Amino acid sequence: MKLSVVIVNYNVKYYLEQCLCSLYRAIDNLSAEILVVDNASMDDSEAYITERFPNITYIYNKENLGFARANNQAIRESKGEYVLLLNPDTVLSEQTLEEAILFMDAHPEAGAAGVKMVTHDGRFLRESKRGYPTLAATFGKLSGLGRLFPHSKSLGGYYCTALDMDGVHQVEVLAGAFMLLRRSALDKTGLLDEDFFMYGEDIDLSCRIEEAGYKNYYLPYPILHYKGESTSKDTYRHVRVFCEAMDIFFCKHGERYGVIGRWLVRAGIHLQMYVRLFVLFVQRLFCFPVKETKISFQKGQRFPRFLIFGEEATIHSLRVLLKRNGLGGKHHFVVSNEMSAADGHGSPFISLKGFTHVVYDCRAFSFSTIIRLLSHHRKMGLSLGIYNPESRVLVTPDKCYV
Repeated sequence: MKLSVVIVNYNVKYYLEQCLCSLYRAIDNLSAEILVVDNASMDDSEAYITERFPNITYIYNKENLGFARANNQAIRESKGEYVLLLNPDTVLSEQTLEEAILFMDAHPEAGAAGVKMVTHDGRFLRESKRGYPTLAATFGKLSGLGRLFPHSKSLGGYYCTALDMDGVHQVEVLAGAFMLLRRSALDKTGLLDEDFFMYGEDIDLSCRIEEAGYKNYYLPYPILHYKGESTSKDTYRHVRVFCEAMDIFFCKHGERYGVIGRWLVRAGIHLQMYVRLFVLFVQRLFCFPVKETKISFQKGQRFPRFLIFGEEATIHSLRVLLKRNGLGGKHHFVVSNEMSAADGHGSPFISLKGFTHVVYDCRAFSFSTIIRLLSHHRKMGLSLGIYNPESRVLVTPDKCYV
């Protein structure tokens, strides 16, 4: 077995279905297994996914064990020479895994690798490549100076802004959303630290891989990451869990800072937690609106407006789907595939005025083409939707339409 893919799911069955559709294309030429661990989802994920993907190993937990423990469950059962930790709200290009494994095979010193992640509107996700959170890097991130001085290795060190996002680089920290691990490196480092419930475990494992004598690499192979569809960022619990994870990390690895440095960092973490909790309290107390959607509509526009590319049969079923969901609107349909619409929504013959989303039929377009078009035309400000004609589900970053 060359590759074991481990996915932890929590109430995101439609994102998981799309992830698995792209994953099956990506492992087409690989000896691979897929293991999904469900942390007590309440959206009928298990029945929905196992019916559509009967060949995967599906492990259902009766309670939410956290990200680290759930991943470890599957890693212990896996057999692959490499283990990929993958978020369910990701979409892979068809070539990503083969290219990443070829790199790992050619570089035995590589203990782990991450890839270039892009958001639903084509922007580069800075979390794709990160440095160790030194005092200077943490200050640069929190103060915003890292953005002002992106070529500074110290102030911009948290997100390695001095490194080209389209090059291969050795980095210190990888993101758990896509983390390709060498089995022999895991045997030396041990599995994810289960003291972390959620957040921080990827930084900890990245550090331990380097301490074991291996290197972490950033590879410029693109994937889509909707980023956090299974977690809410505007809750007391999220703030507490995130800050507690950072505190655990600095307690564990704080010797690099010295006594005073570690005290300052931990004090800063607790201060940040109390400030964010206070802000949330004020928002709830005075009923300030909390931003719930990633999509900003134009003034007076209540519903999304879709620019849709796909096969003729797909367009017919999408018309029915949109009508069923109460989305009349002035949508625009283009009968096409990736050969006839090579420029996609970047075509000079298509007016983009008023559209909020661009939707691609994943049967007419490869996932690699969809991600490429999204990244290339990111300045157009459209959010991506992907329609699966087989399940008849339209997945967008703000909502899934069935």
